[in-house]
Formats: sequence, C-alpha cells, structure tokens
Amino acid sequence: MHVKERSSMKVALYHNDQQRSLKIVKELKKELAQQGIERDDVHPDLVITVGGDGTLLGAFHEYIGVNPDLRFVGLHTGHLGFYTDWLGGEVKELVASLVKDSGERVSYPLLKMTTTQADGRQTEYLALNEATIKQPIGTLVADIYLGDHLFEGFRGDGVAIATPTGSTAYNKANGGAVLHPSIKAIQMSEIASINNRVFRTLGSPLIVPTGQTITVKPKHQSFLITCDQLEILAEDVVSVTFEVAETMIHFASYRHLDFWCRVQEAFIADNALDE
Repeated sequence: MHVKERSSMKVALYHNDQQRSLKIVKELKKELAQQGIERDDVHPDLVITVGGDGTLLGAFHEYIGVNPDLRFVGLHTGHLGFYTDWLGGEVKELVASLVKDSGERVSYPLLKMTTTQADGRQTEYLALNEATIKQPIGTLVADIYLGDHLFEGFRGDGVAIATPTGSTAYNKANGGAVLHPSIKAIQMSEIASINNRVFRTLGSPLIVPTGQTITVKPKHQSFLITCDQLEILAEDVVSVTFEVAETMIHFASYRHLDFWCRVQEAFIADNALDE
C-alpha cells in the first residue's frame, strides 16, 4: 500500500444513466459540496464511479493517463462487485472518508496490447480486465510466440489474455487460474481450441510475468479484437502483442475489500454459508 501526504483533492463523478444511479449522483454532488470537496471532471485526482463494474471499466478507459496518481473508488448500485467497495446507501460514509483522505491506495497491474499493421504502424491499448482475439465466422488460425520464440500453431475460436483482476471473468470460464492482483503477470487461455493428431496446442493456460510478451500472428486478413468493452475489427493487422503494462490502476483503499473475499463472495459464498 502506498501513502502520500494529503493535498487539495479534485473529484470526478462517472456514472451510468440508470435512475437509481442518477439519484445517488445527485446525493453525492450535494454531500461533496457541503464538505467543500472540489469537483473536476476533466483533471481529477480521484474518480468516483456510480453503477457497477462495467461503469468502472468505462471510467478507467475515460480517465486512465490523465494523471499518473489518479485513484478510483466505486459505489455500486446493486451488490458489491470486484471493483466497487461502497453501496448506494453509503454516500455520506464515502464522502466522510474523502474528508479524511491521506492518499492511501492499492494498485493492480494492467494489460498492454499492441497491434502492428503490415506497413509497420502500431497502436497501443490498455485493458483492466482482458483482451481477446477471435474469428467470428470459422476457425481462428494463428501462430503464437512467447517472446521471439514460436511456441505453437493455434486453431480454434480464439484466445483470451487476462490481467489478474480479469482472471475471474472470461479466463475462468476457459479453465484459467484465478490470480491474485499482487502478481504482476498476464494469462492466456484458449477458447475452444482444436486438438487432434494433426493440430496440437498446449491446452493449458499460460501465465507470463512482467518483461515477457505473448504475440499472436493470425493467418487472416481480418479478425475481431476486444479490449475490455472495446471491439476492434482488425484489418491489415499482422500481429498483436500482449504484456504487463508499466502503468497500473490505483484504487482508493479506505476500506478496499480483500481480493480473495471478493472471489469468495462472487462464486462460493452462499454454498459456504449453507455447510
């Protein structure tokens, strides 16, 4: 956990358009004003999201890069999610924690994705959860490199590359491991790969640490790339490289819920209570 001296804090609000969220945002604006906390939706020091995990993903892509020390805090309008620590009825408690803020934060690794076109042009993206490469119609055929080494030829529906926090989503459905976010690594899992006497892949998820890359070179003129909520129809892209990003996402840690507690609540809490 990182702690810095408190300074004048500017807060942005990011929310969905659901009626419950709009009502909570109205309460937040009133409470922030009463406590003398400055609003700044352009260059904030902290972003409060109101909605769910999808809303926080949207805020991440809206604000990441604005400020290297930017922190996020999520207020959920339903049940607590993987990225949200506060509930809709806790507006006063949340703002009270901002008044006492001294810069506490917990940081999670991100995924960096770089696409390379035939003419050498490159485009970089950041993902909080995951990125995928798919062939919507037919089979994806691609060479997969670890670093500069050709590791395998892939045939199947696609591949998913996840961050530790994203390891509980598509990656888990693919049979991947759940990684604690203190582990700076990314994980590649296969989506319905074809394995027989002719076509062979490892068949197991690959976990790659900081400093190493996974490069996918599809043998198609066009295919689909996703990066969190973003969909990209890739045309004239010859390779896509994935690695742990140097940038990290920071969450305000006033009462940041332990990762394994989040996993337990999301997947097994009810069963555990029944035993």
